[in-house]
Amino acid sequence: MSNRRGFLQGTAAAGMTLALPGLARAQAGAEPVRLGLLTVKTGPLASGGIDMERALNMFLAERDHTLAGSKVQLFVADSGGSPATAKAKLQELVEVNKIHAMIGPLAANEALAIDDYLRAQKIPTLSLAAAEDMTQRKPNPWFLRATSTSAQTAHAMADHCAKTLKYKRMAVIADDFAFGYEMTGGFQRVFEEAGGKIVLKMFPPVTAPDYGSYLAQIKNVDAVFLGFAGSNGFRFVRQFNETPLRDKVALIGGMTALDESVLRNMGDEALGIQTACWYSAELTNPINTKFAAAFRKAYGYDPGHYAAGSYISAAILEAALKTVGGKGSDRDGLMAALRKTSTATARGQVKFDEYGNVVADVFIRKVERKDGRLVNSVIKTYPNVSQFWTHSAKQFLANPVYSREWPPAKNLES
Repeated sequence: MSNRRGFLQGTAAAGMTLALPGLARAQAGAEPVRLGLLTVKTGPLASGGIDMERALNMFLAERDHTLAGSKVQLFVADSGGSPATAKAKLQELVEVNKIHAMIGPLAANEALAIDDYLRAQKIPTLSLAAAEDMTQRKPNPWFLRATSTSAQTAHAMADHCAKTLKYKRMAVIADDFAFGYEMTGGFQRVFEEAGGKIVLKMFPPVTAPDYGSYLAQIKNVDAVFLGFAGSNGFRFVRQFNETPLRDKVALIGGMTALDESVLRNMGDEALGIQTACWYSAELTNPINTKFAAAFRKAYGYDPGHYAAGSYISAAILEAALKTVGGKGSDRDGLMAALRKTSTATARGQVKFDEYGNVVADVFIRKVERKDGRLVNSVIKTYPNVSQFWTHSAKQFLANPVYSREWPPAKNLES
């Protein structure tokens, strides 16, 4: 049996992906790297979580499930978007599957729920979760983020709204959990520092069935900033476009609001909407050109934030494993190598600050139609964006973490 055929992925009732027992023997005695993926495959965040798994499987398949000379066993757990379930699934990955490293979780509230456990178990973790303080006031030494904090891209979009689009009055709406609070908090801070006013803030439940009562509150603004994740941005835009607001108020999106994983299900209502993100399937660097084409061929749509997140995280893991000779069991060495990694990826060149967060480009994108499909075309680039925006780390960290209460909303009118 070939090495490729010697790797089999099957999902058990517990939601785990198991590798063939004989895989280790195929490595000429070398211990395989046991990699966990903590993602979301059910619930409102599932579209992104499924993309995480698809892209990671693609990355491994391209390398015959071998990184830095070591075979890789992948174990996948579905958190369902629940912090409590995320912790239980992580415990299973660590204590049953004995993983050496992990990619995930997806959501900020999940990352916060597993923070203490990651520290105690010392699991090198490359996360898509944007929970600010895990790379700020309470940095986790085992946590690295190659994507963005909640507010990192929102800072850039706020600057763009104030200085390029010349908006003066805006509303924000976001999911009612940590990611939504932190993203809109960062947007508010930079927008108001540039002279604008946030006059309305709304936080619907993640599972809100309808946004009618929130749409009714929007008035006398230039634009609305959308801080939704998963399919919620898609649903809000659809409902927004059924109201008279569509001809009076612009929509502006955060990094997940019009992700490619949901954009494929939208129509003309999405055209022209600008968003800020650290990735676009339209990026033309050599790595992304290959990745986006391969993903599109395999699944019939463009990769977005979530797919690129796991694909990029895997590339960083591969670079770090090369430093430690493919020894996933060397957790201390692997984590040290991860933090020092500077490498080209599908999003461009990445490096990390001393807190474990990425420093890299942020892109302003605009929804356009290309070859019959909707795409997020890049119209502007903010280079080498830090999680601290233009502030020094000391100055930034002297303030509280972004929340529903901070920064204070001094300009609210309803």
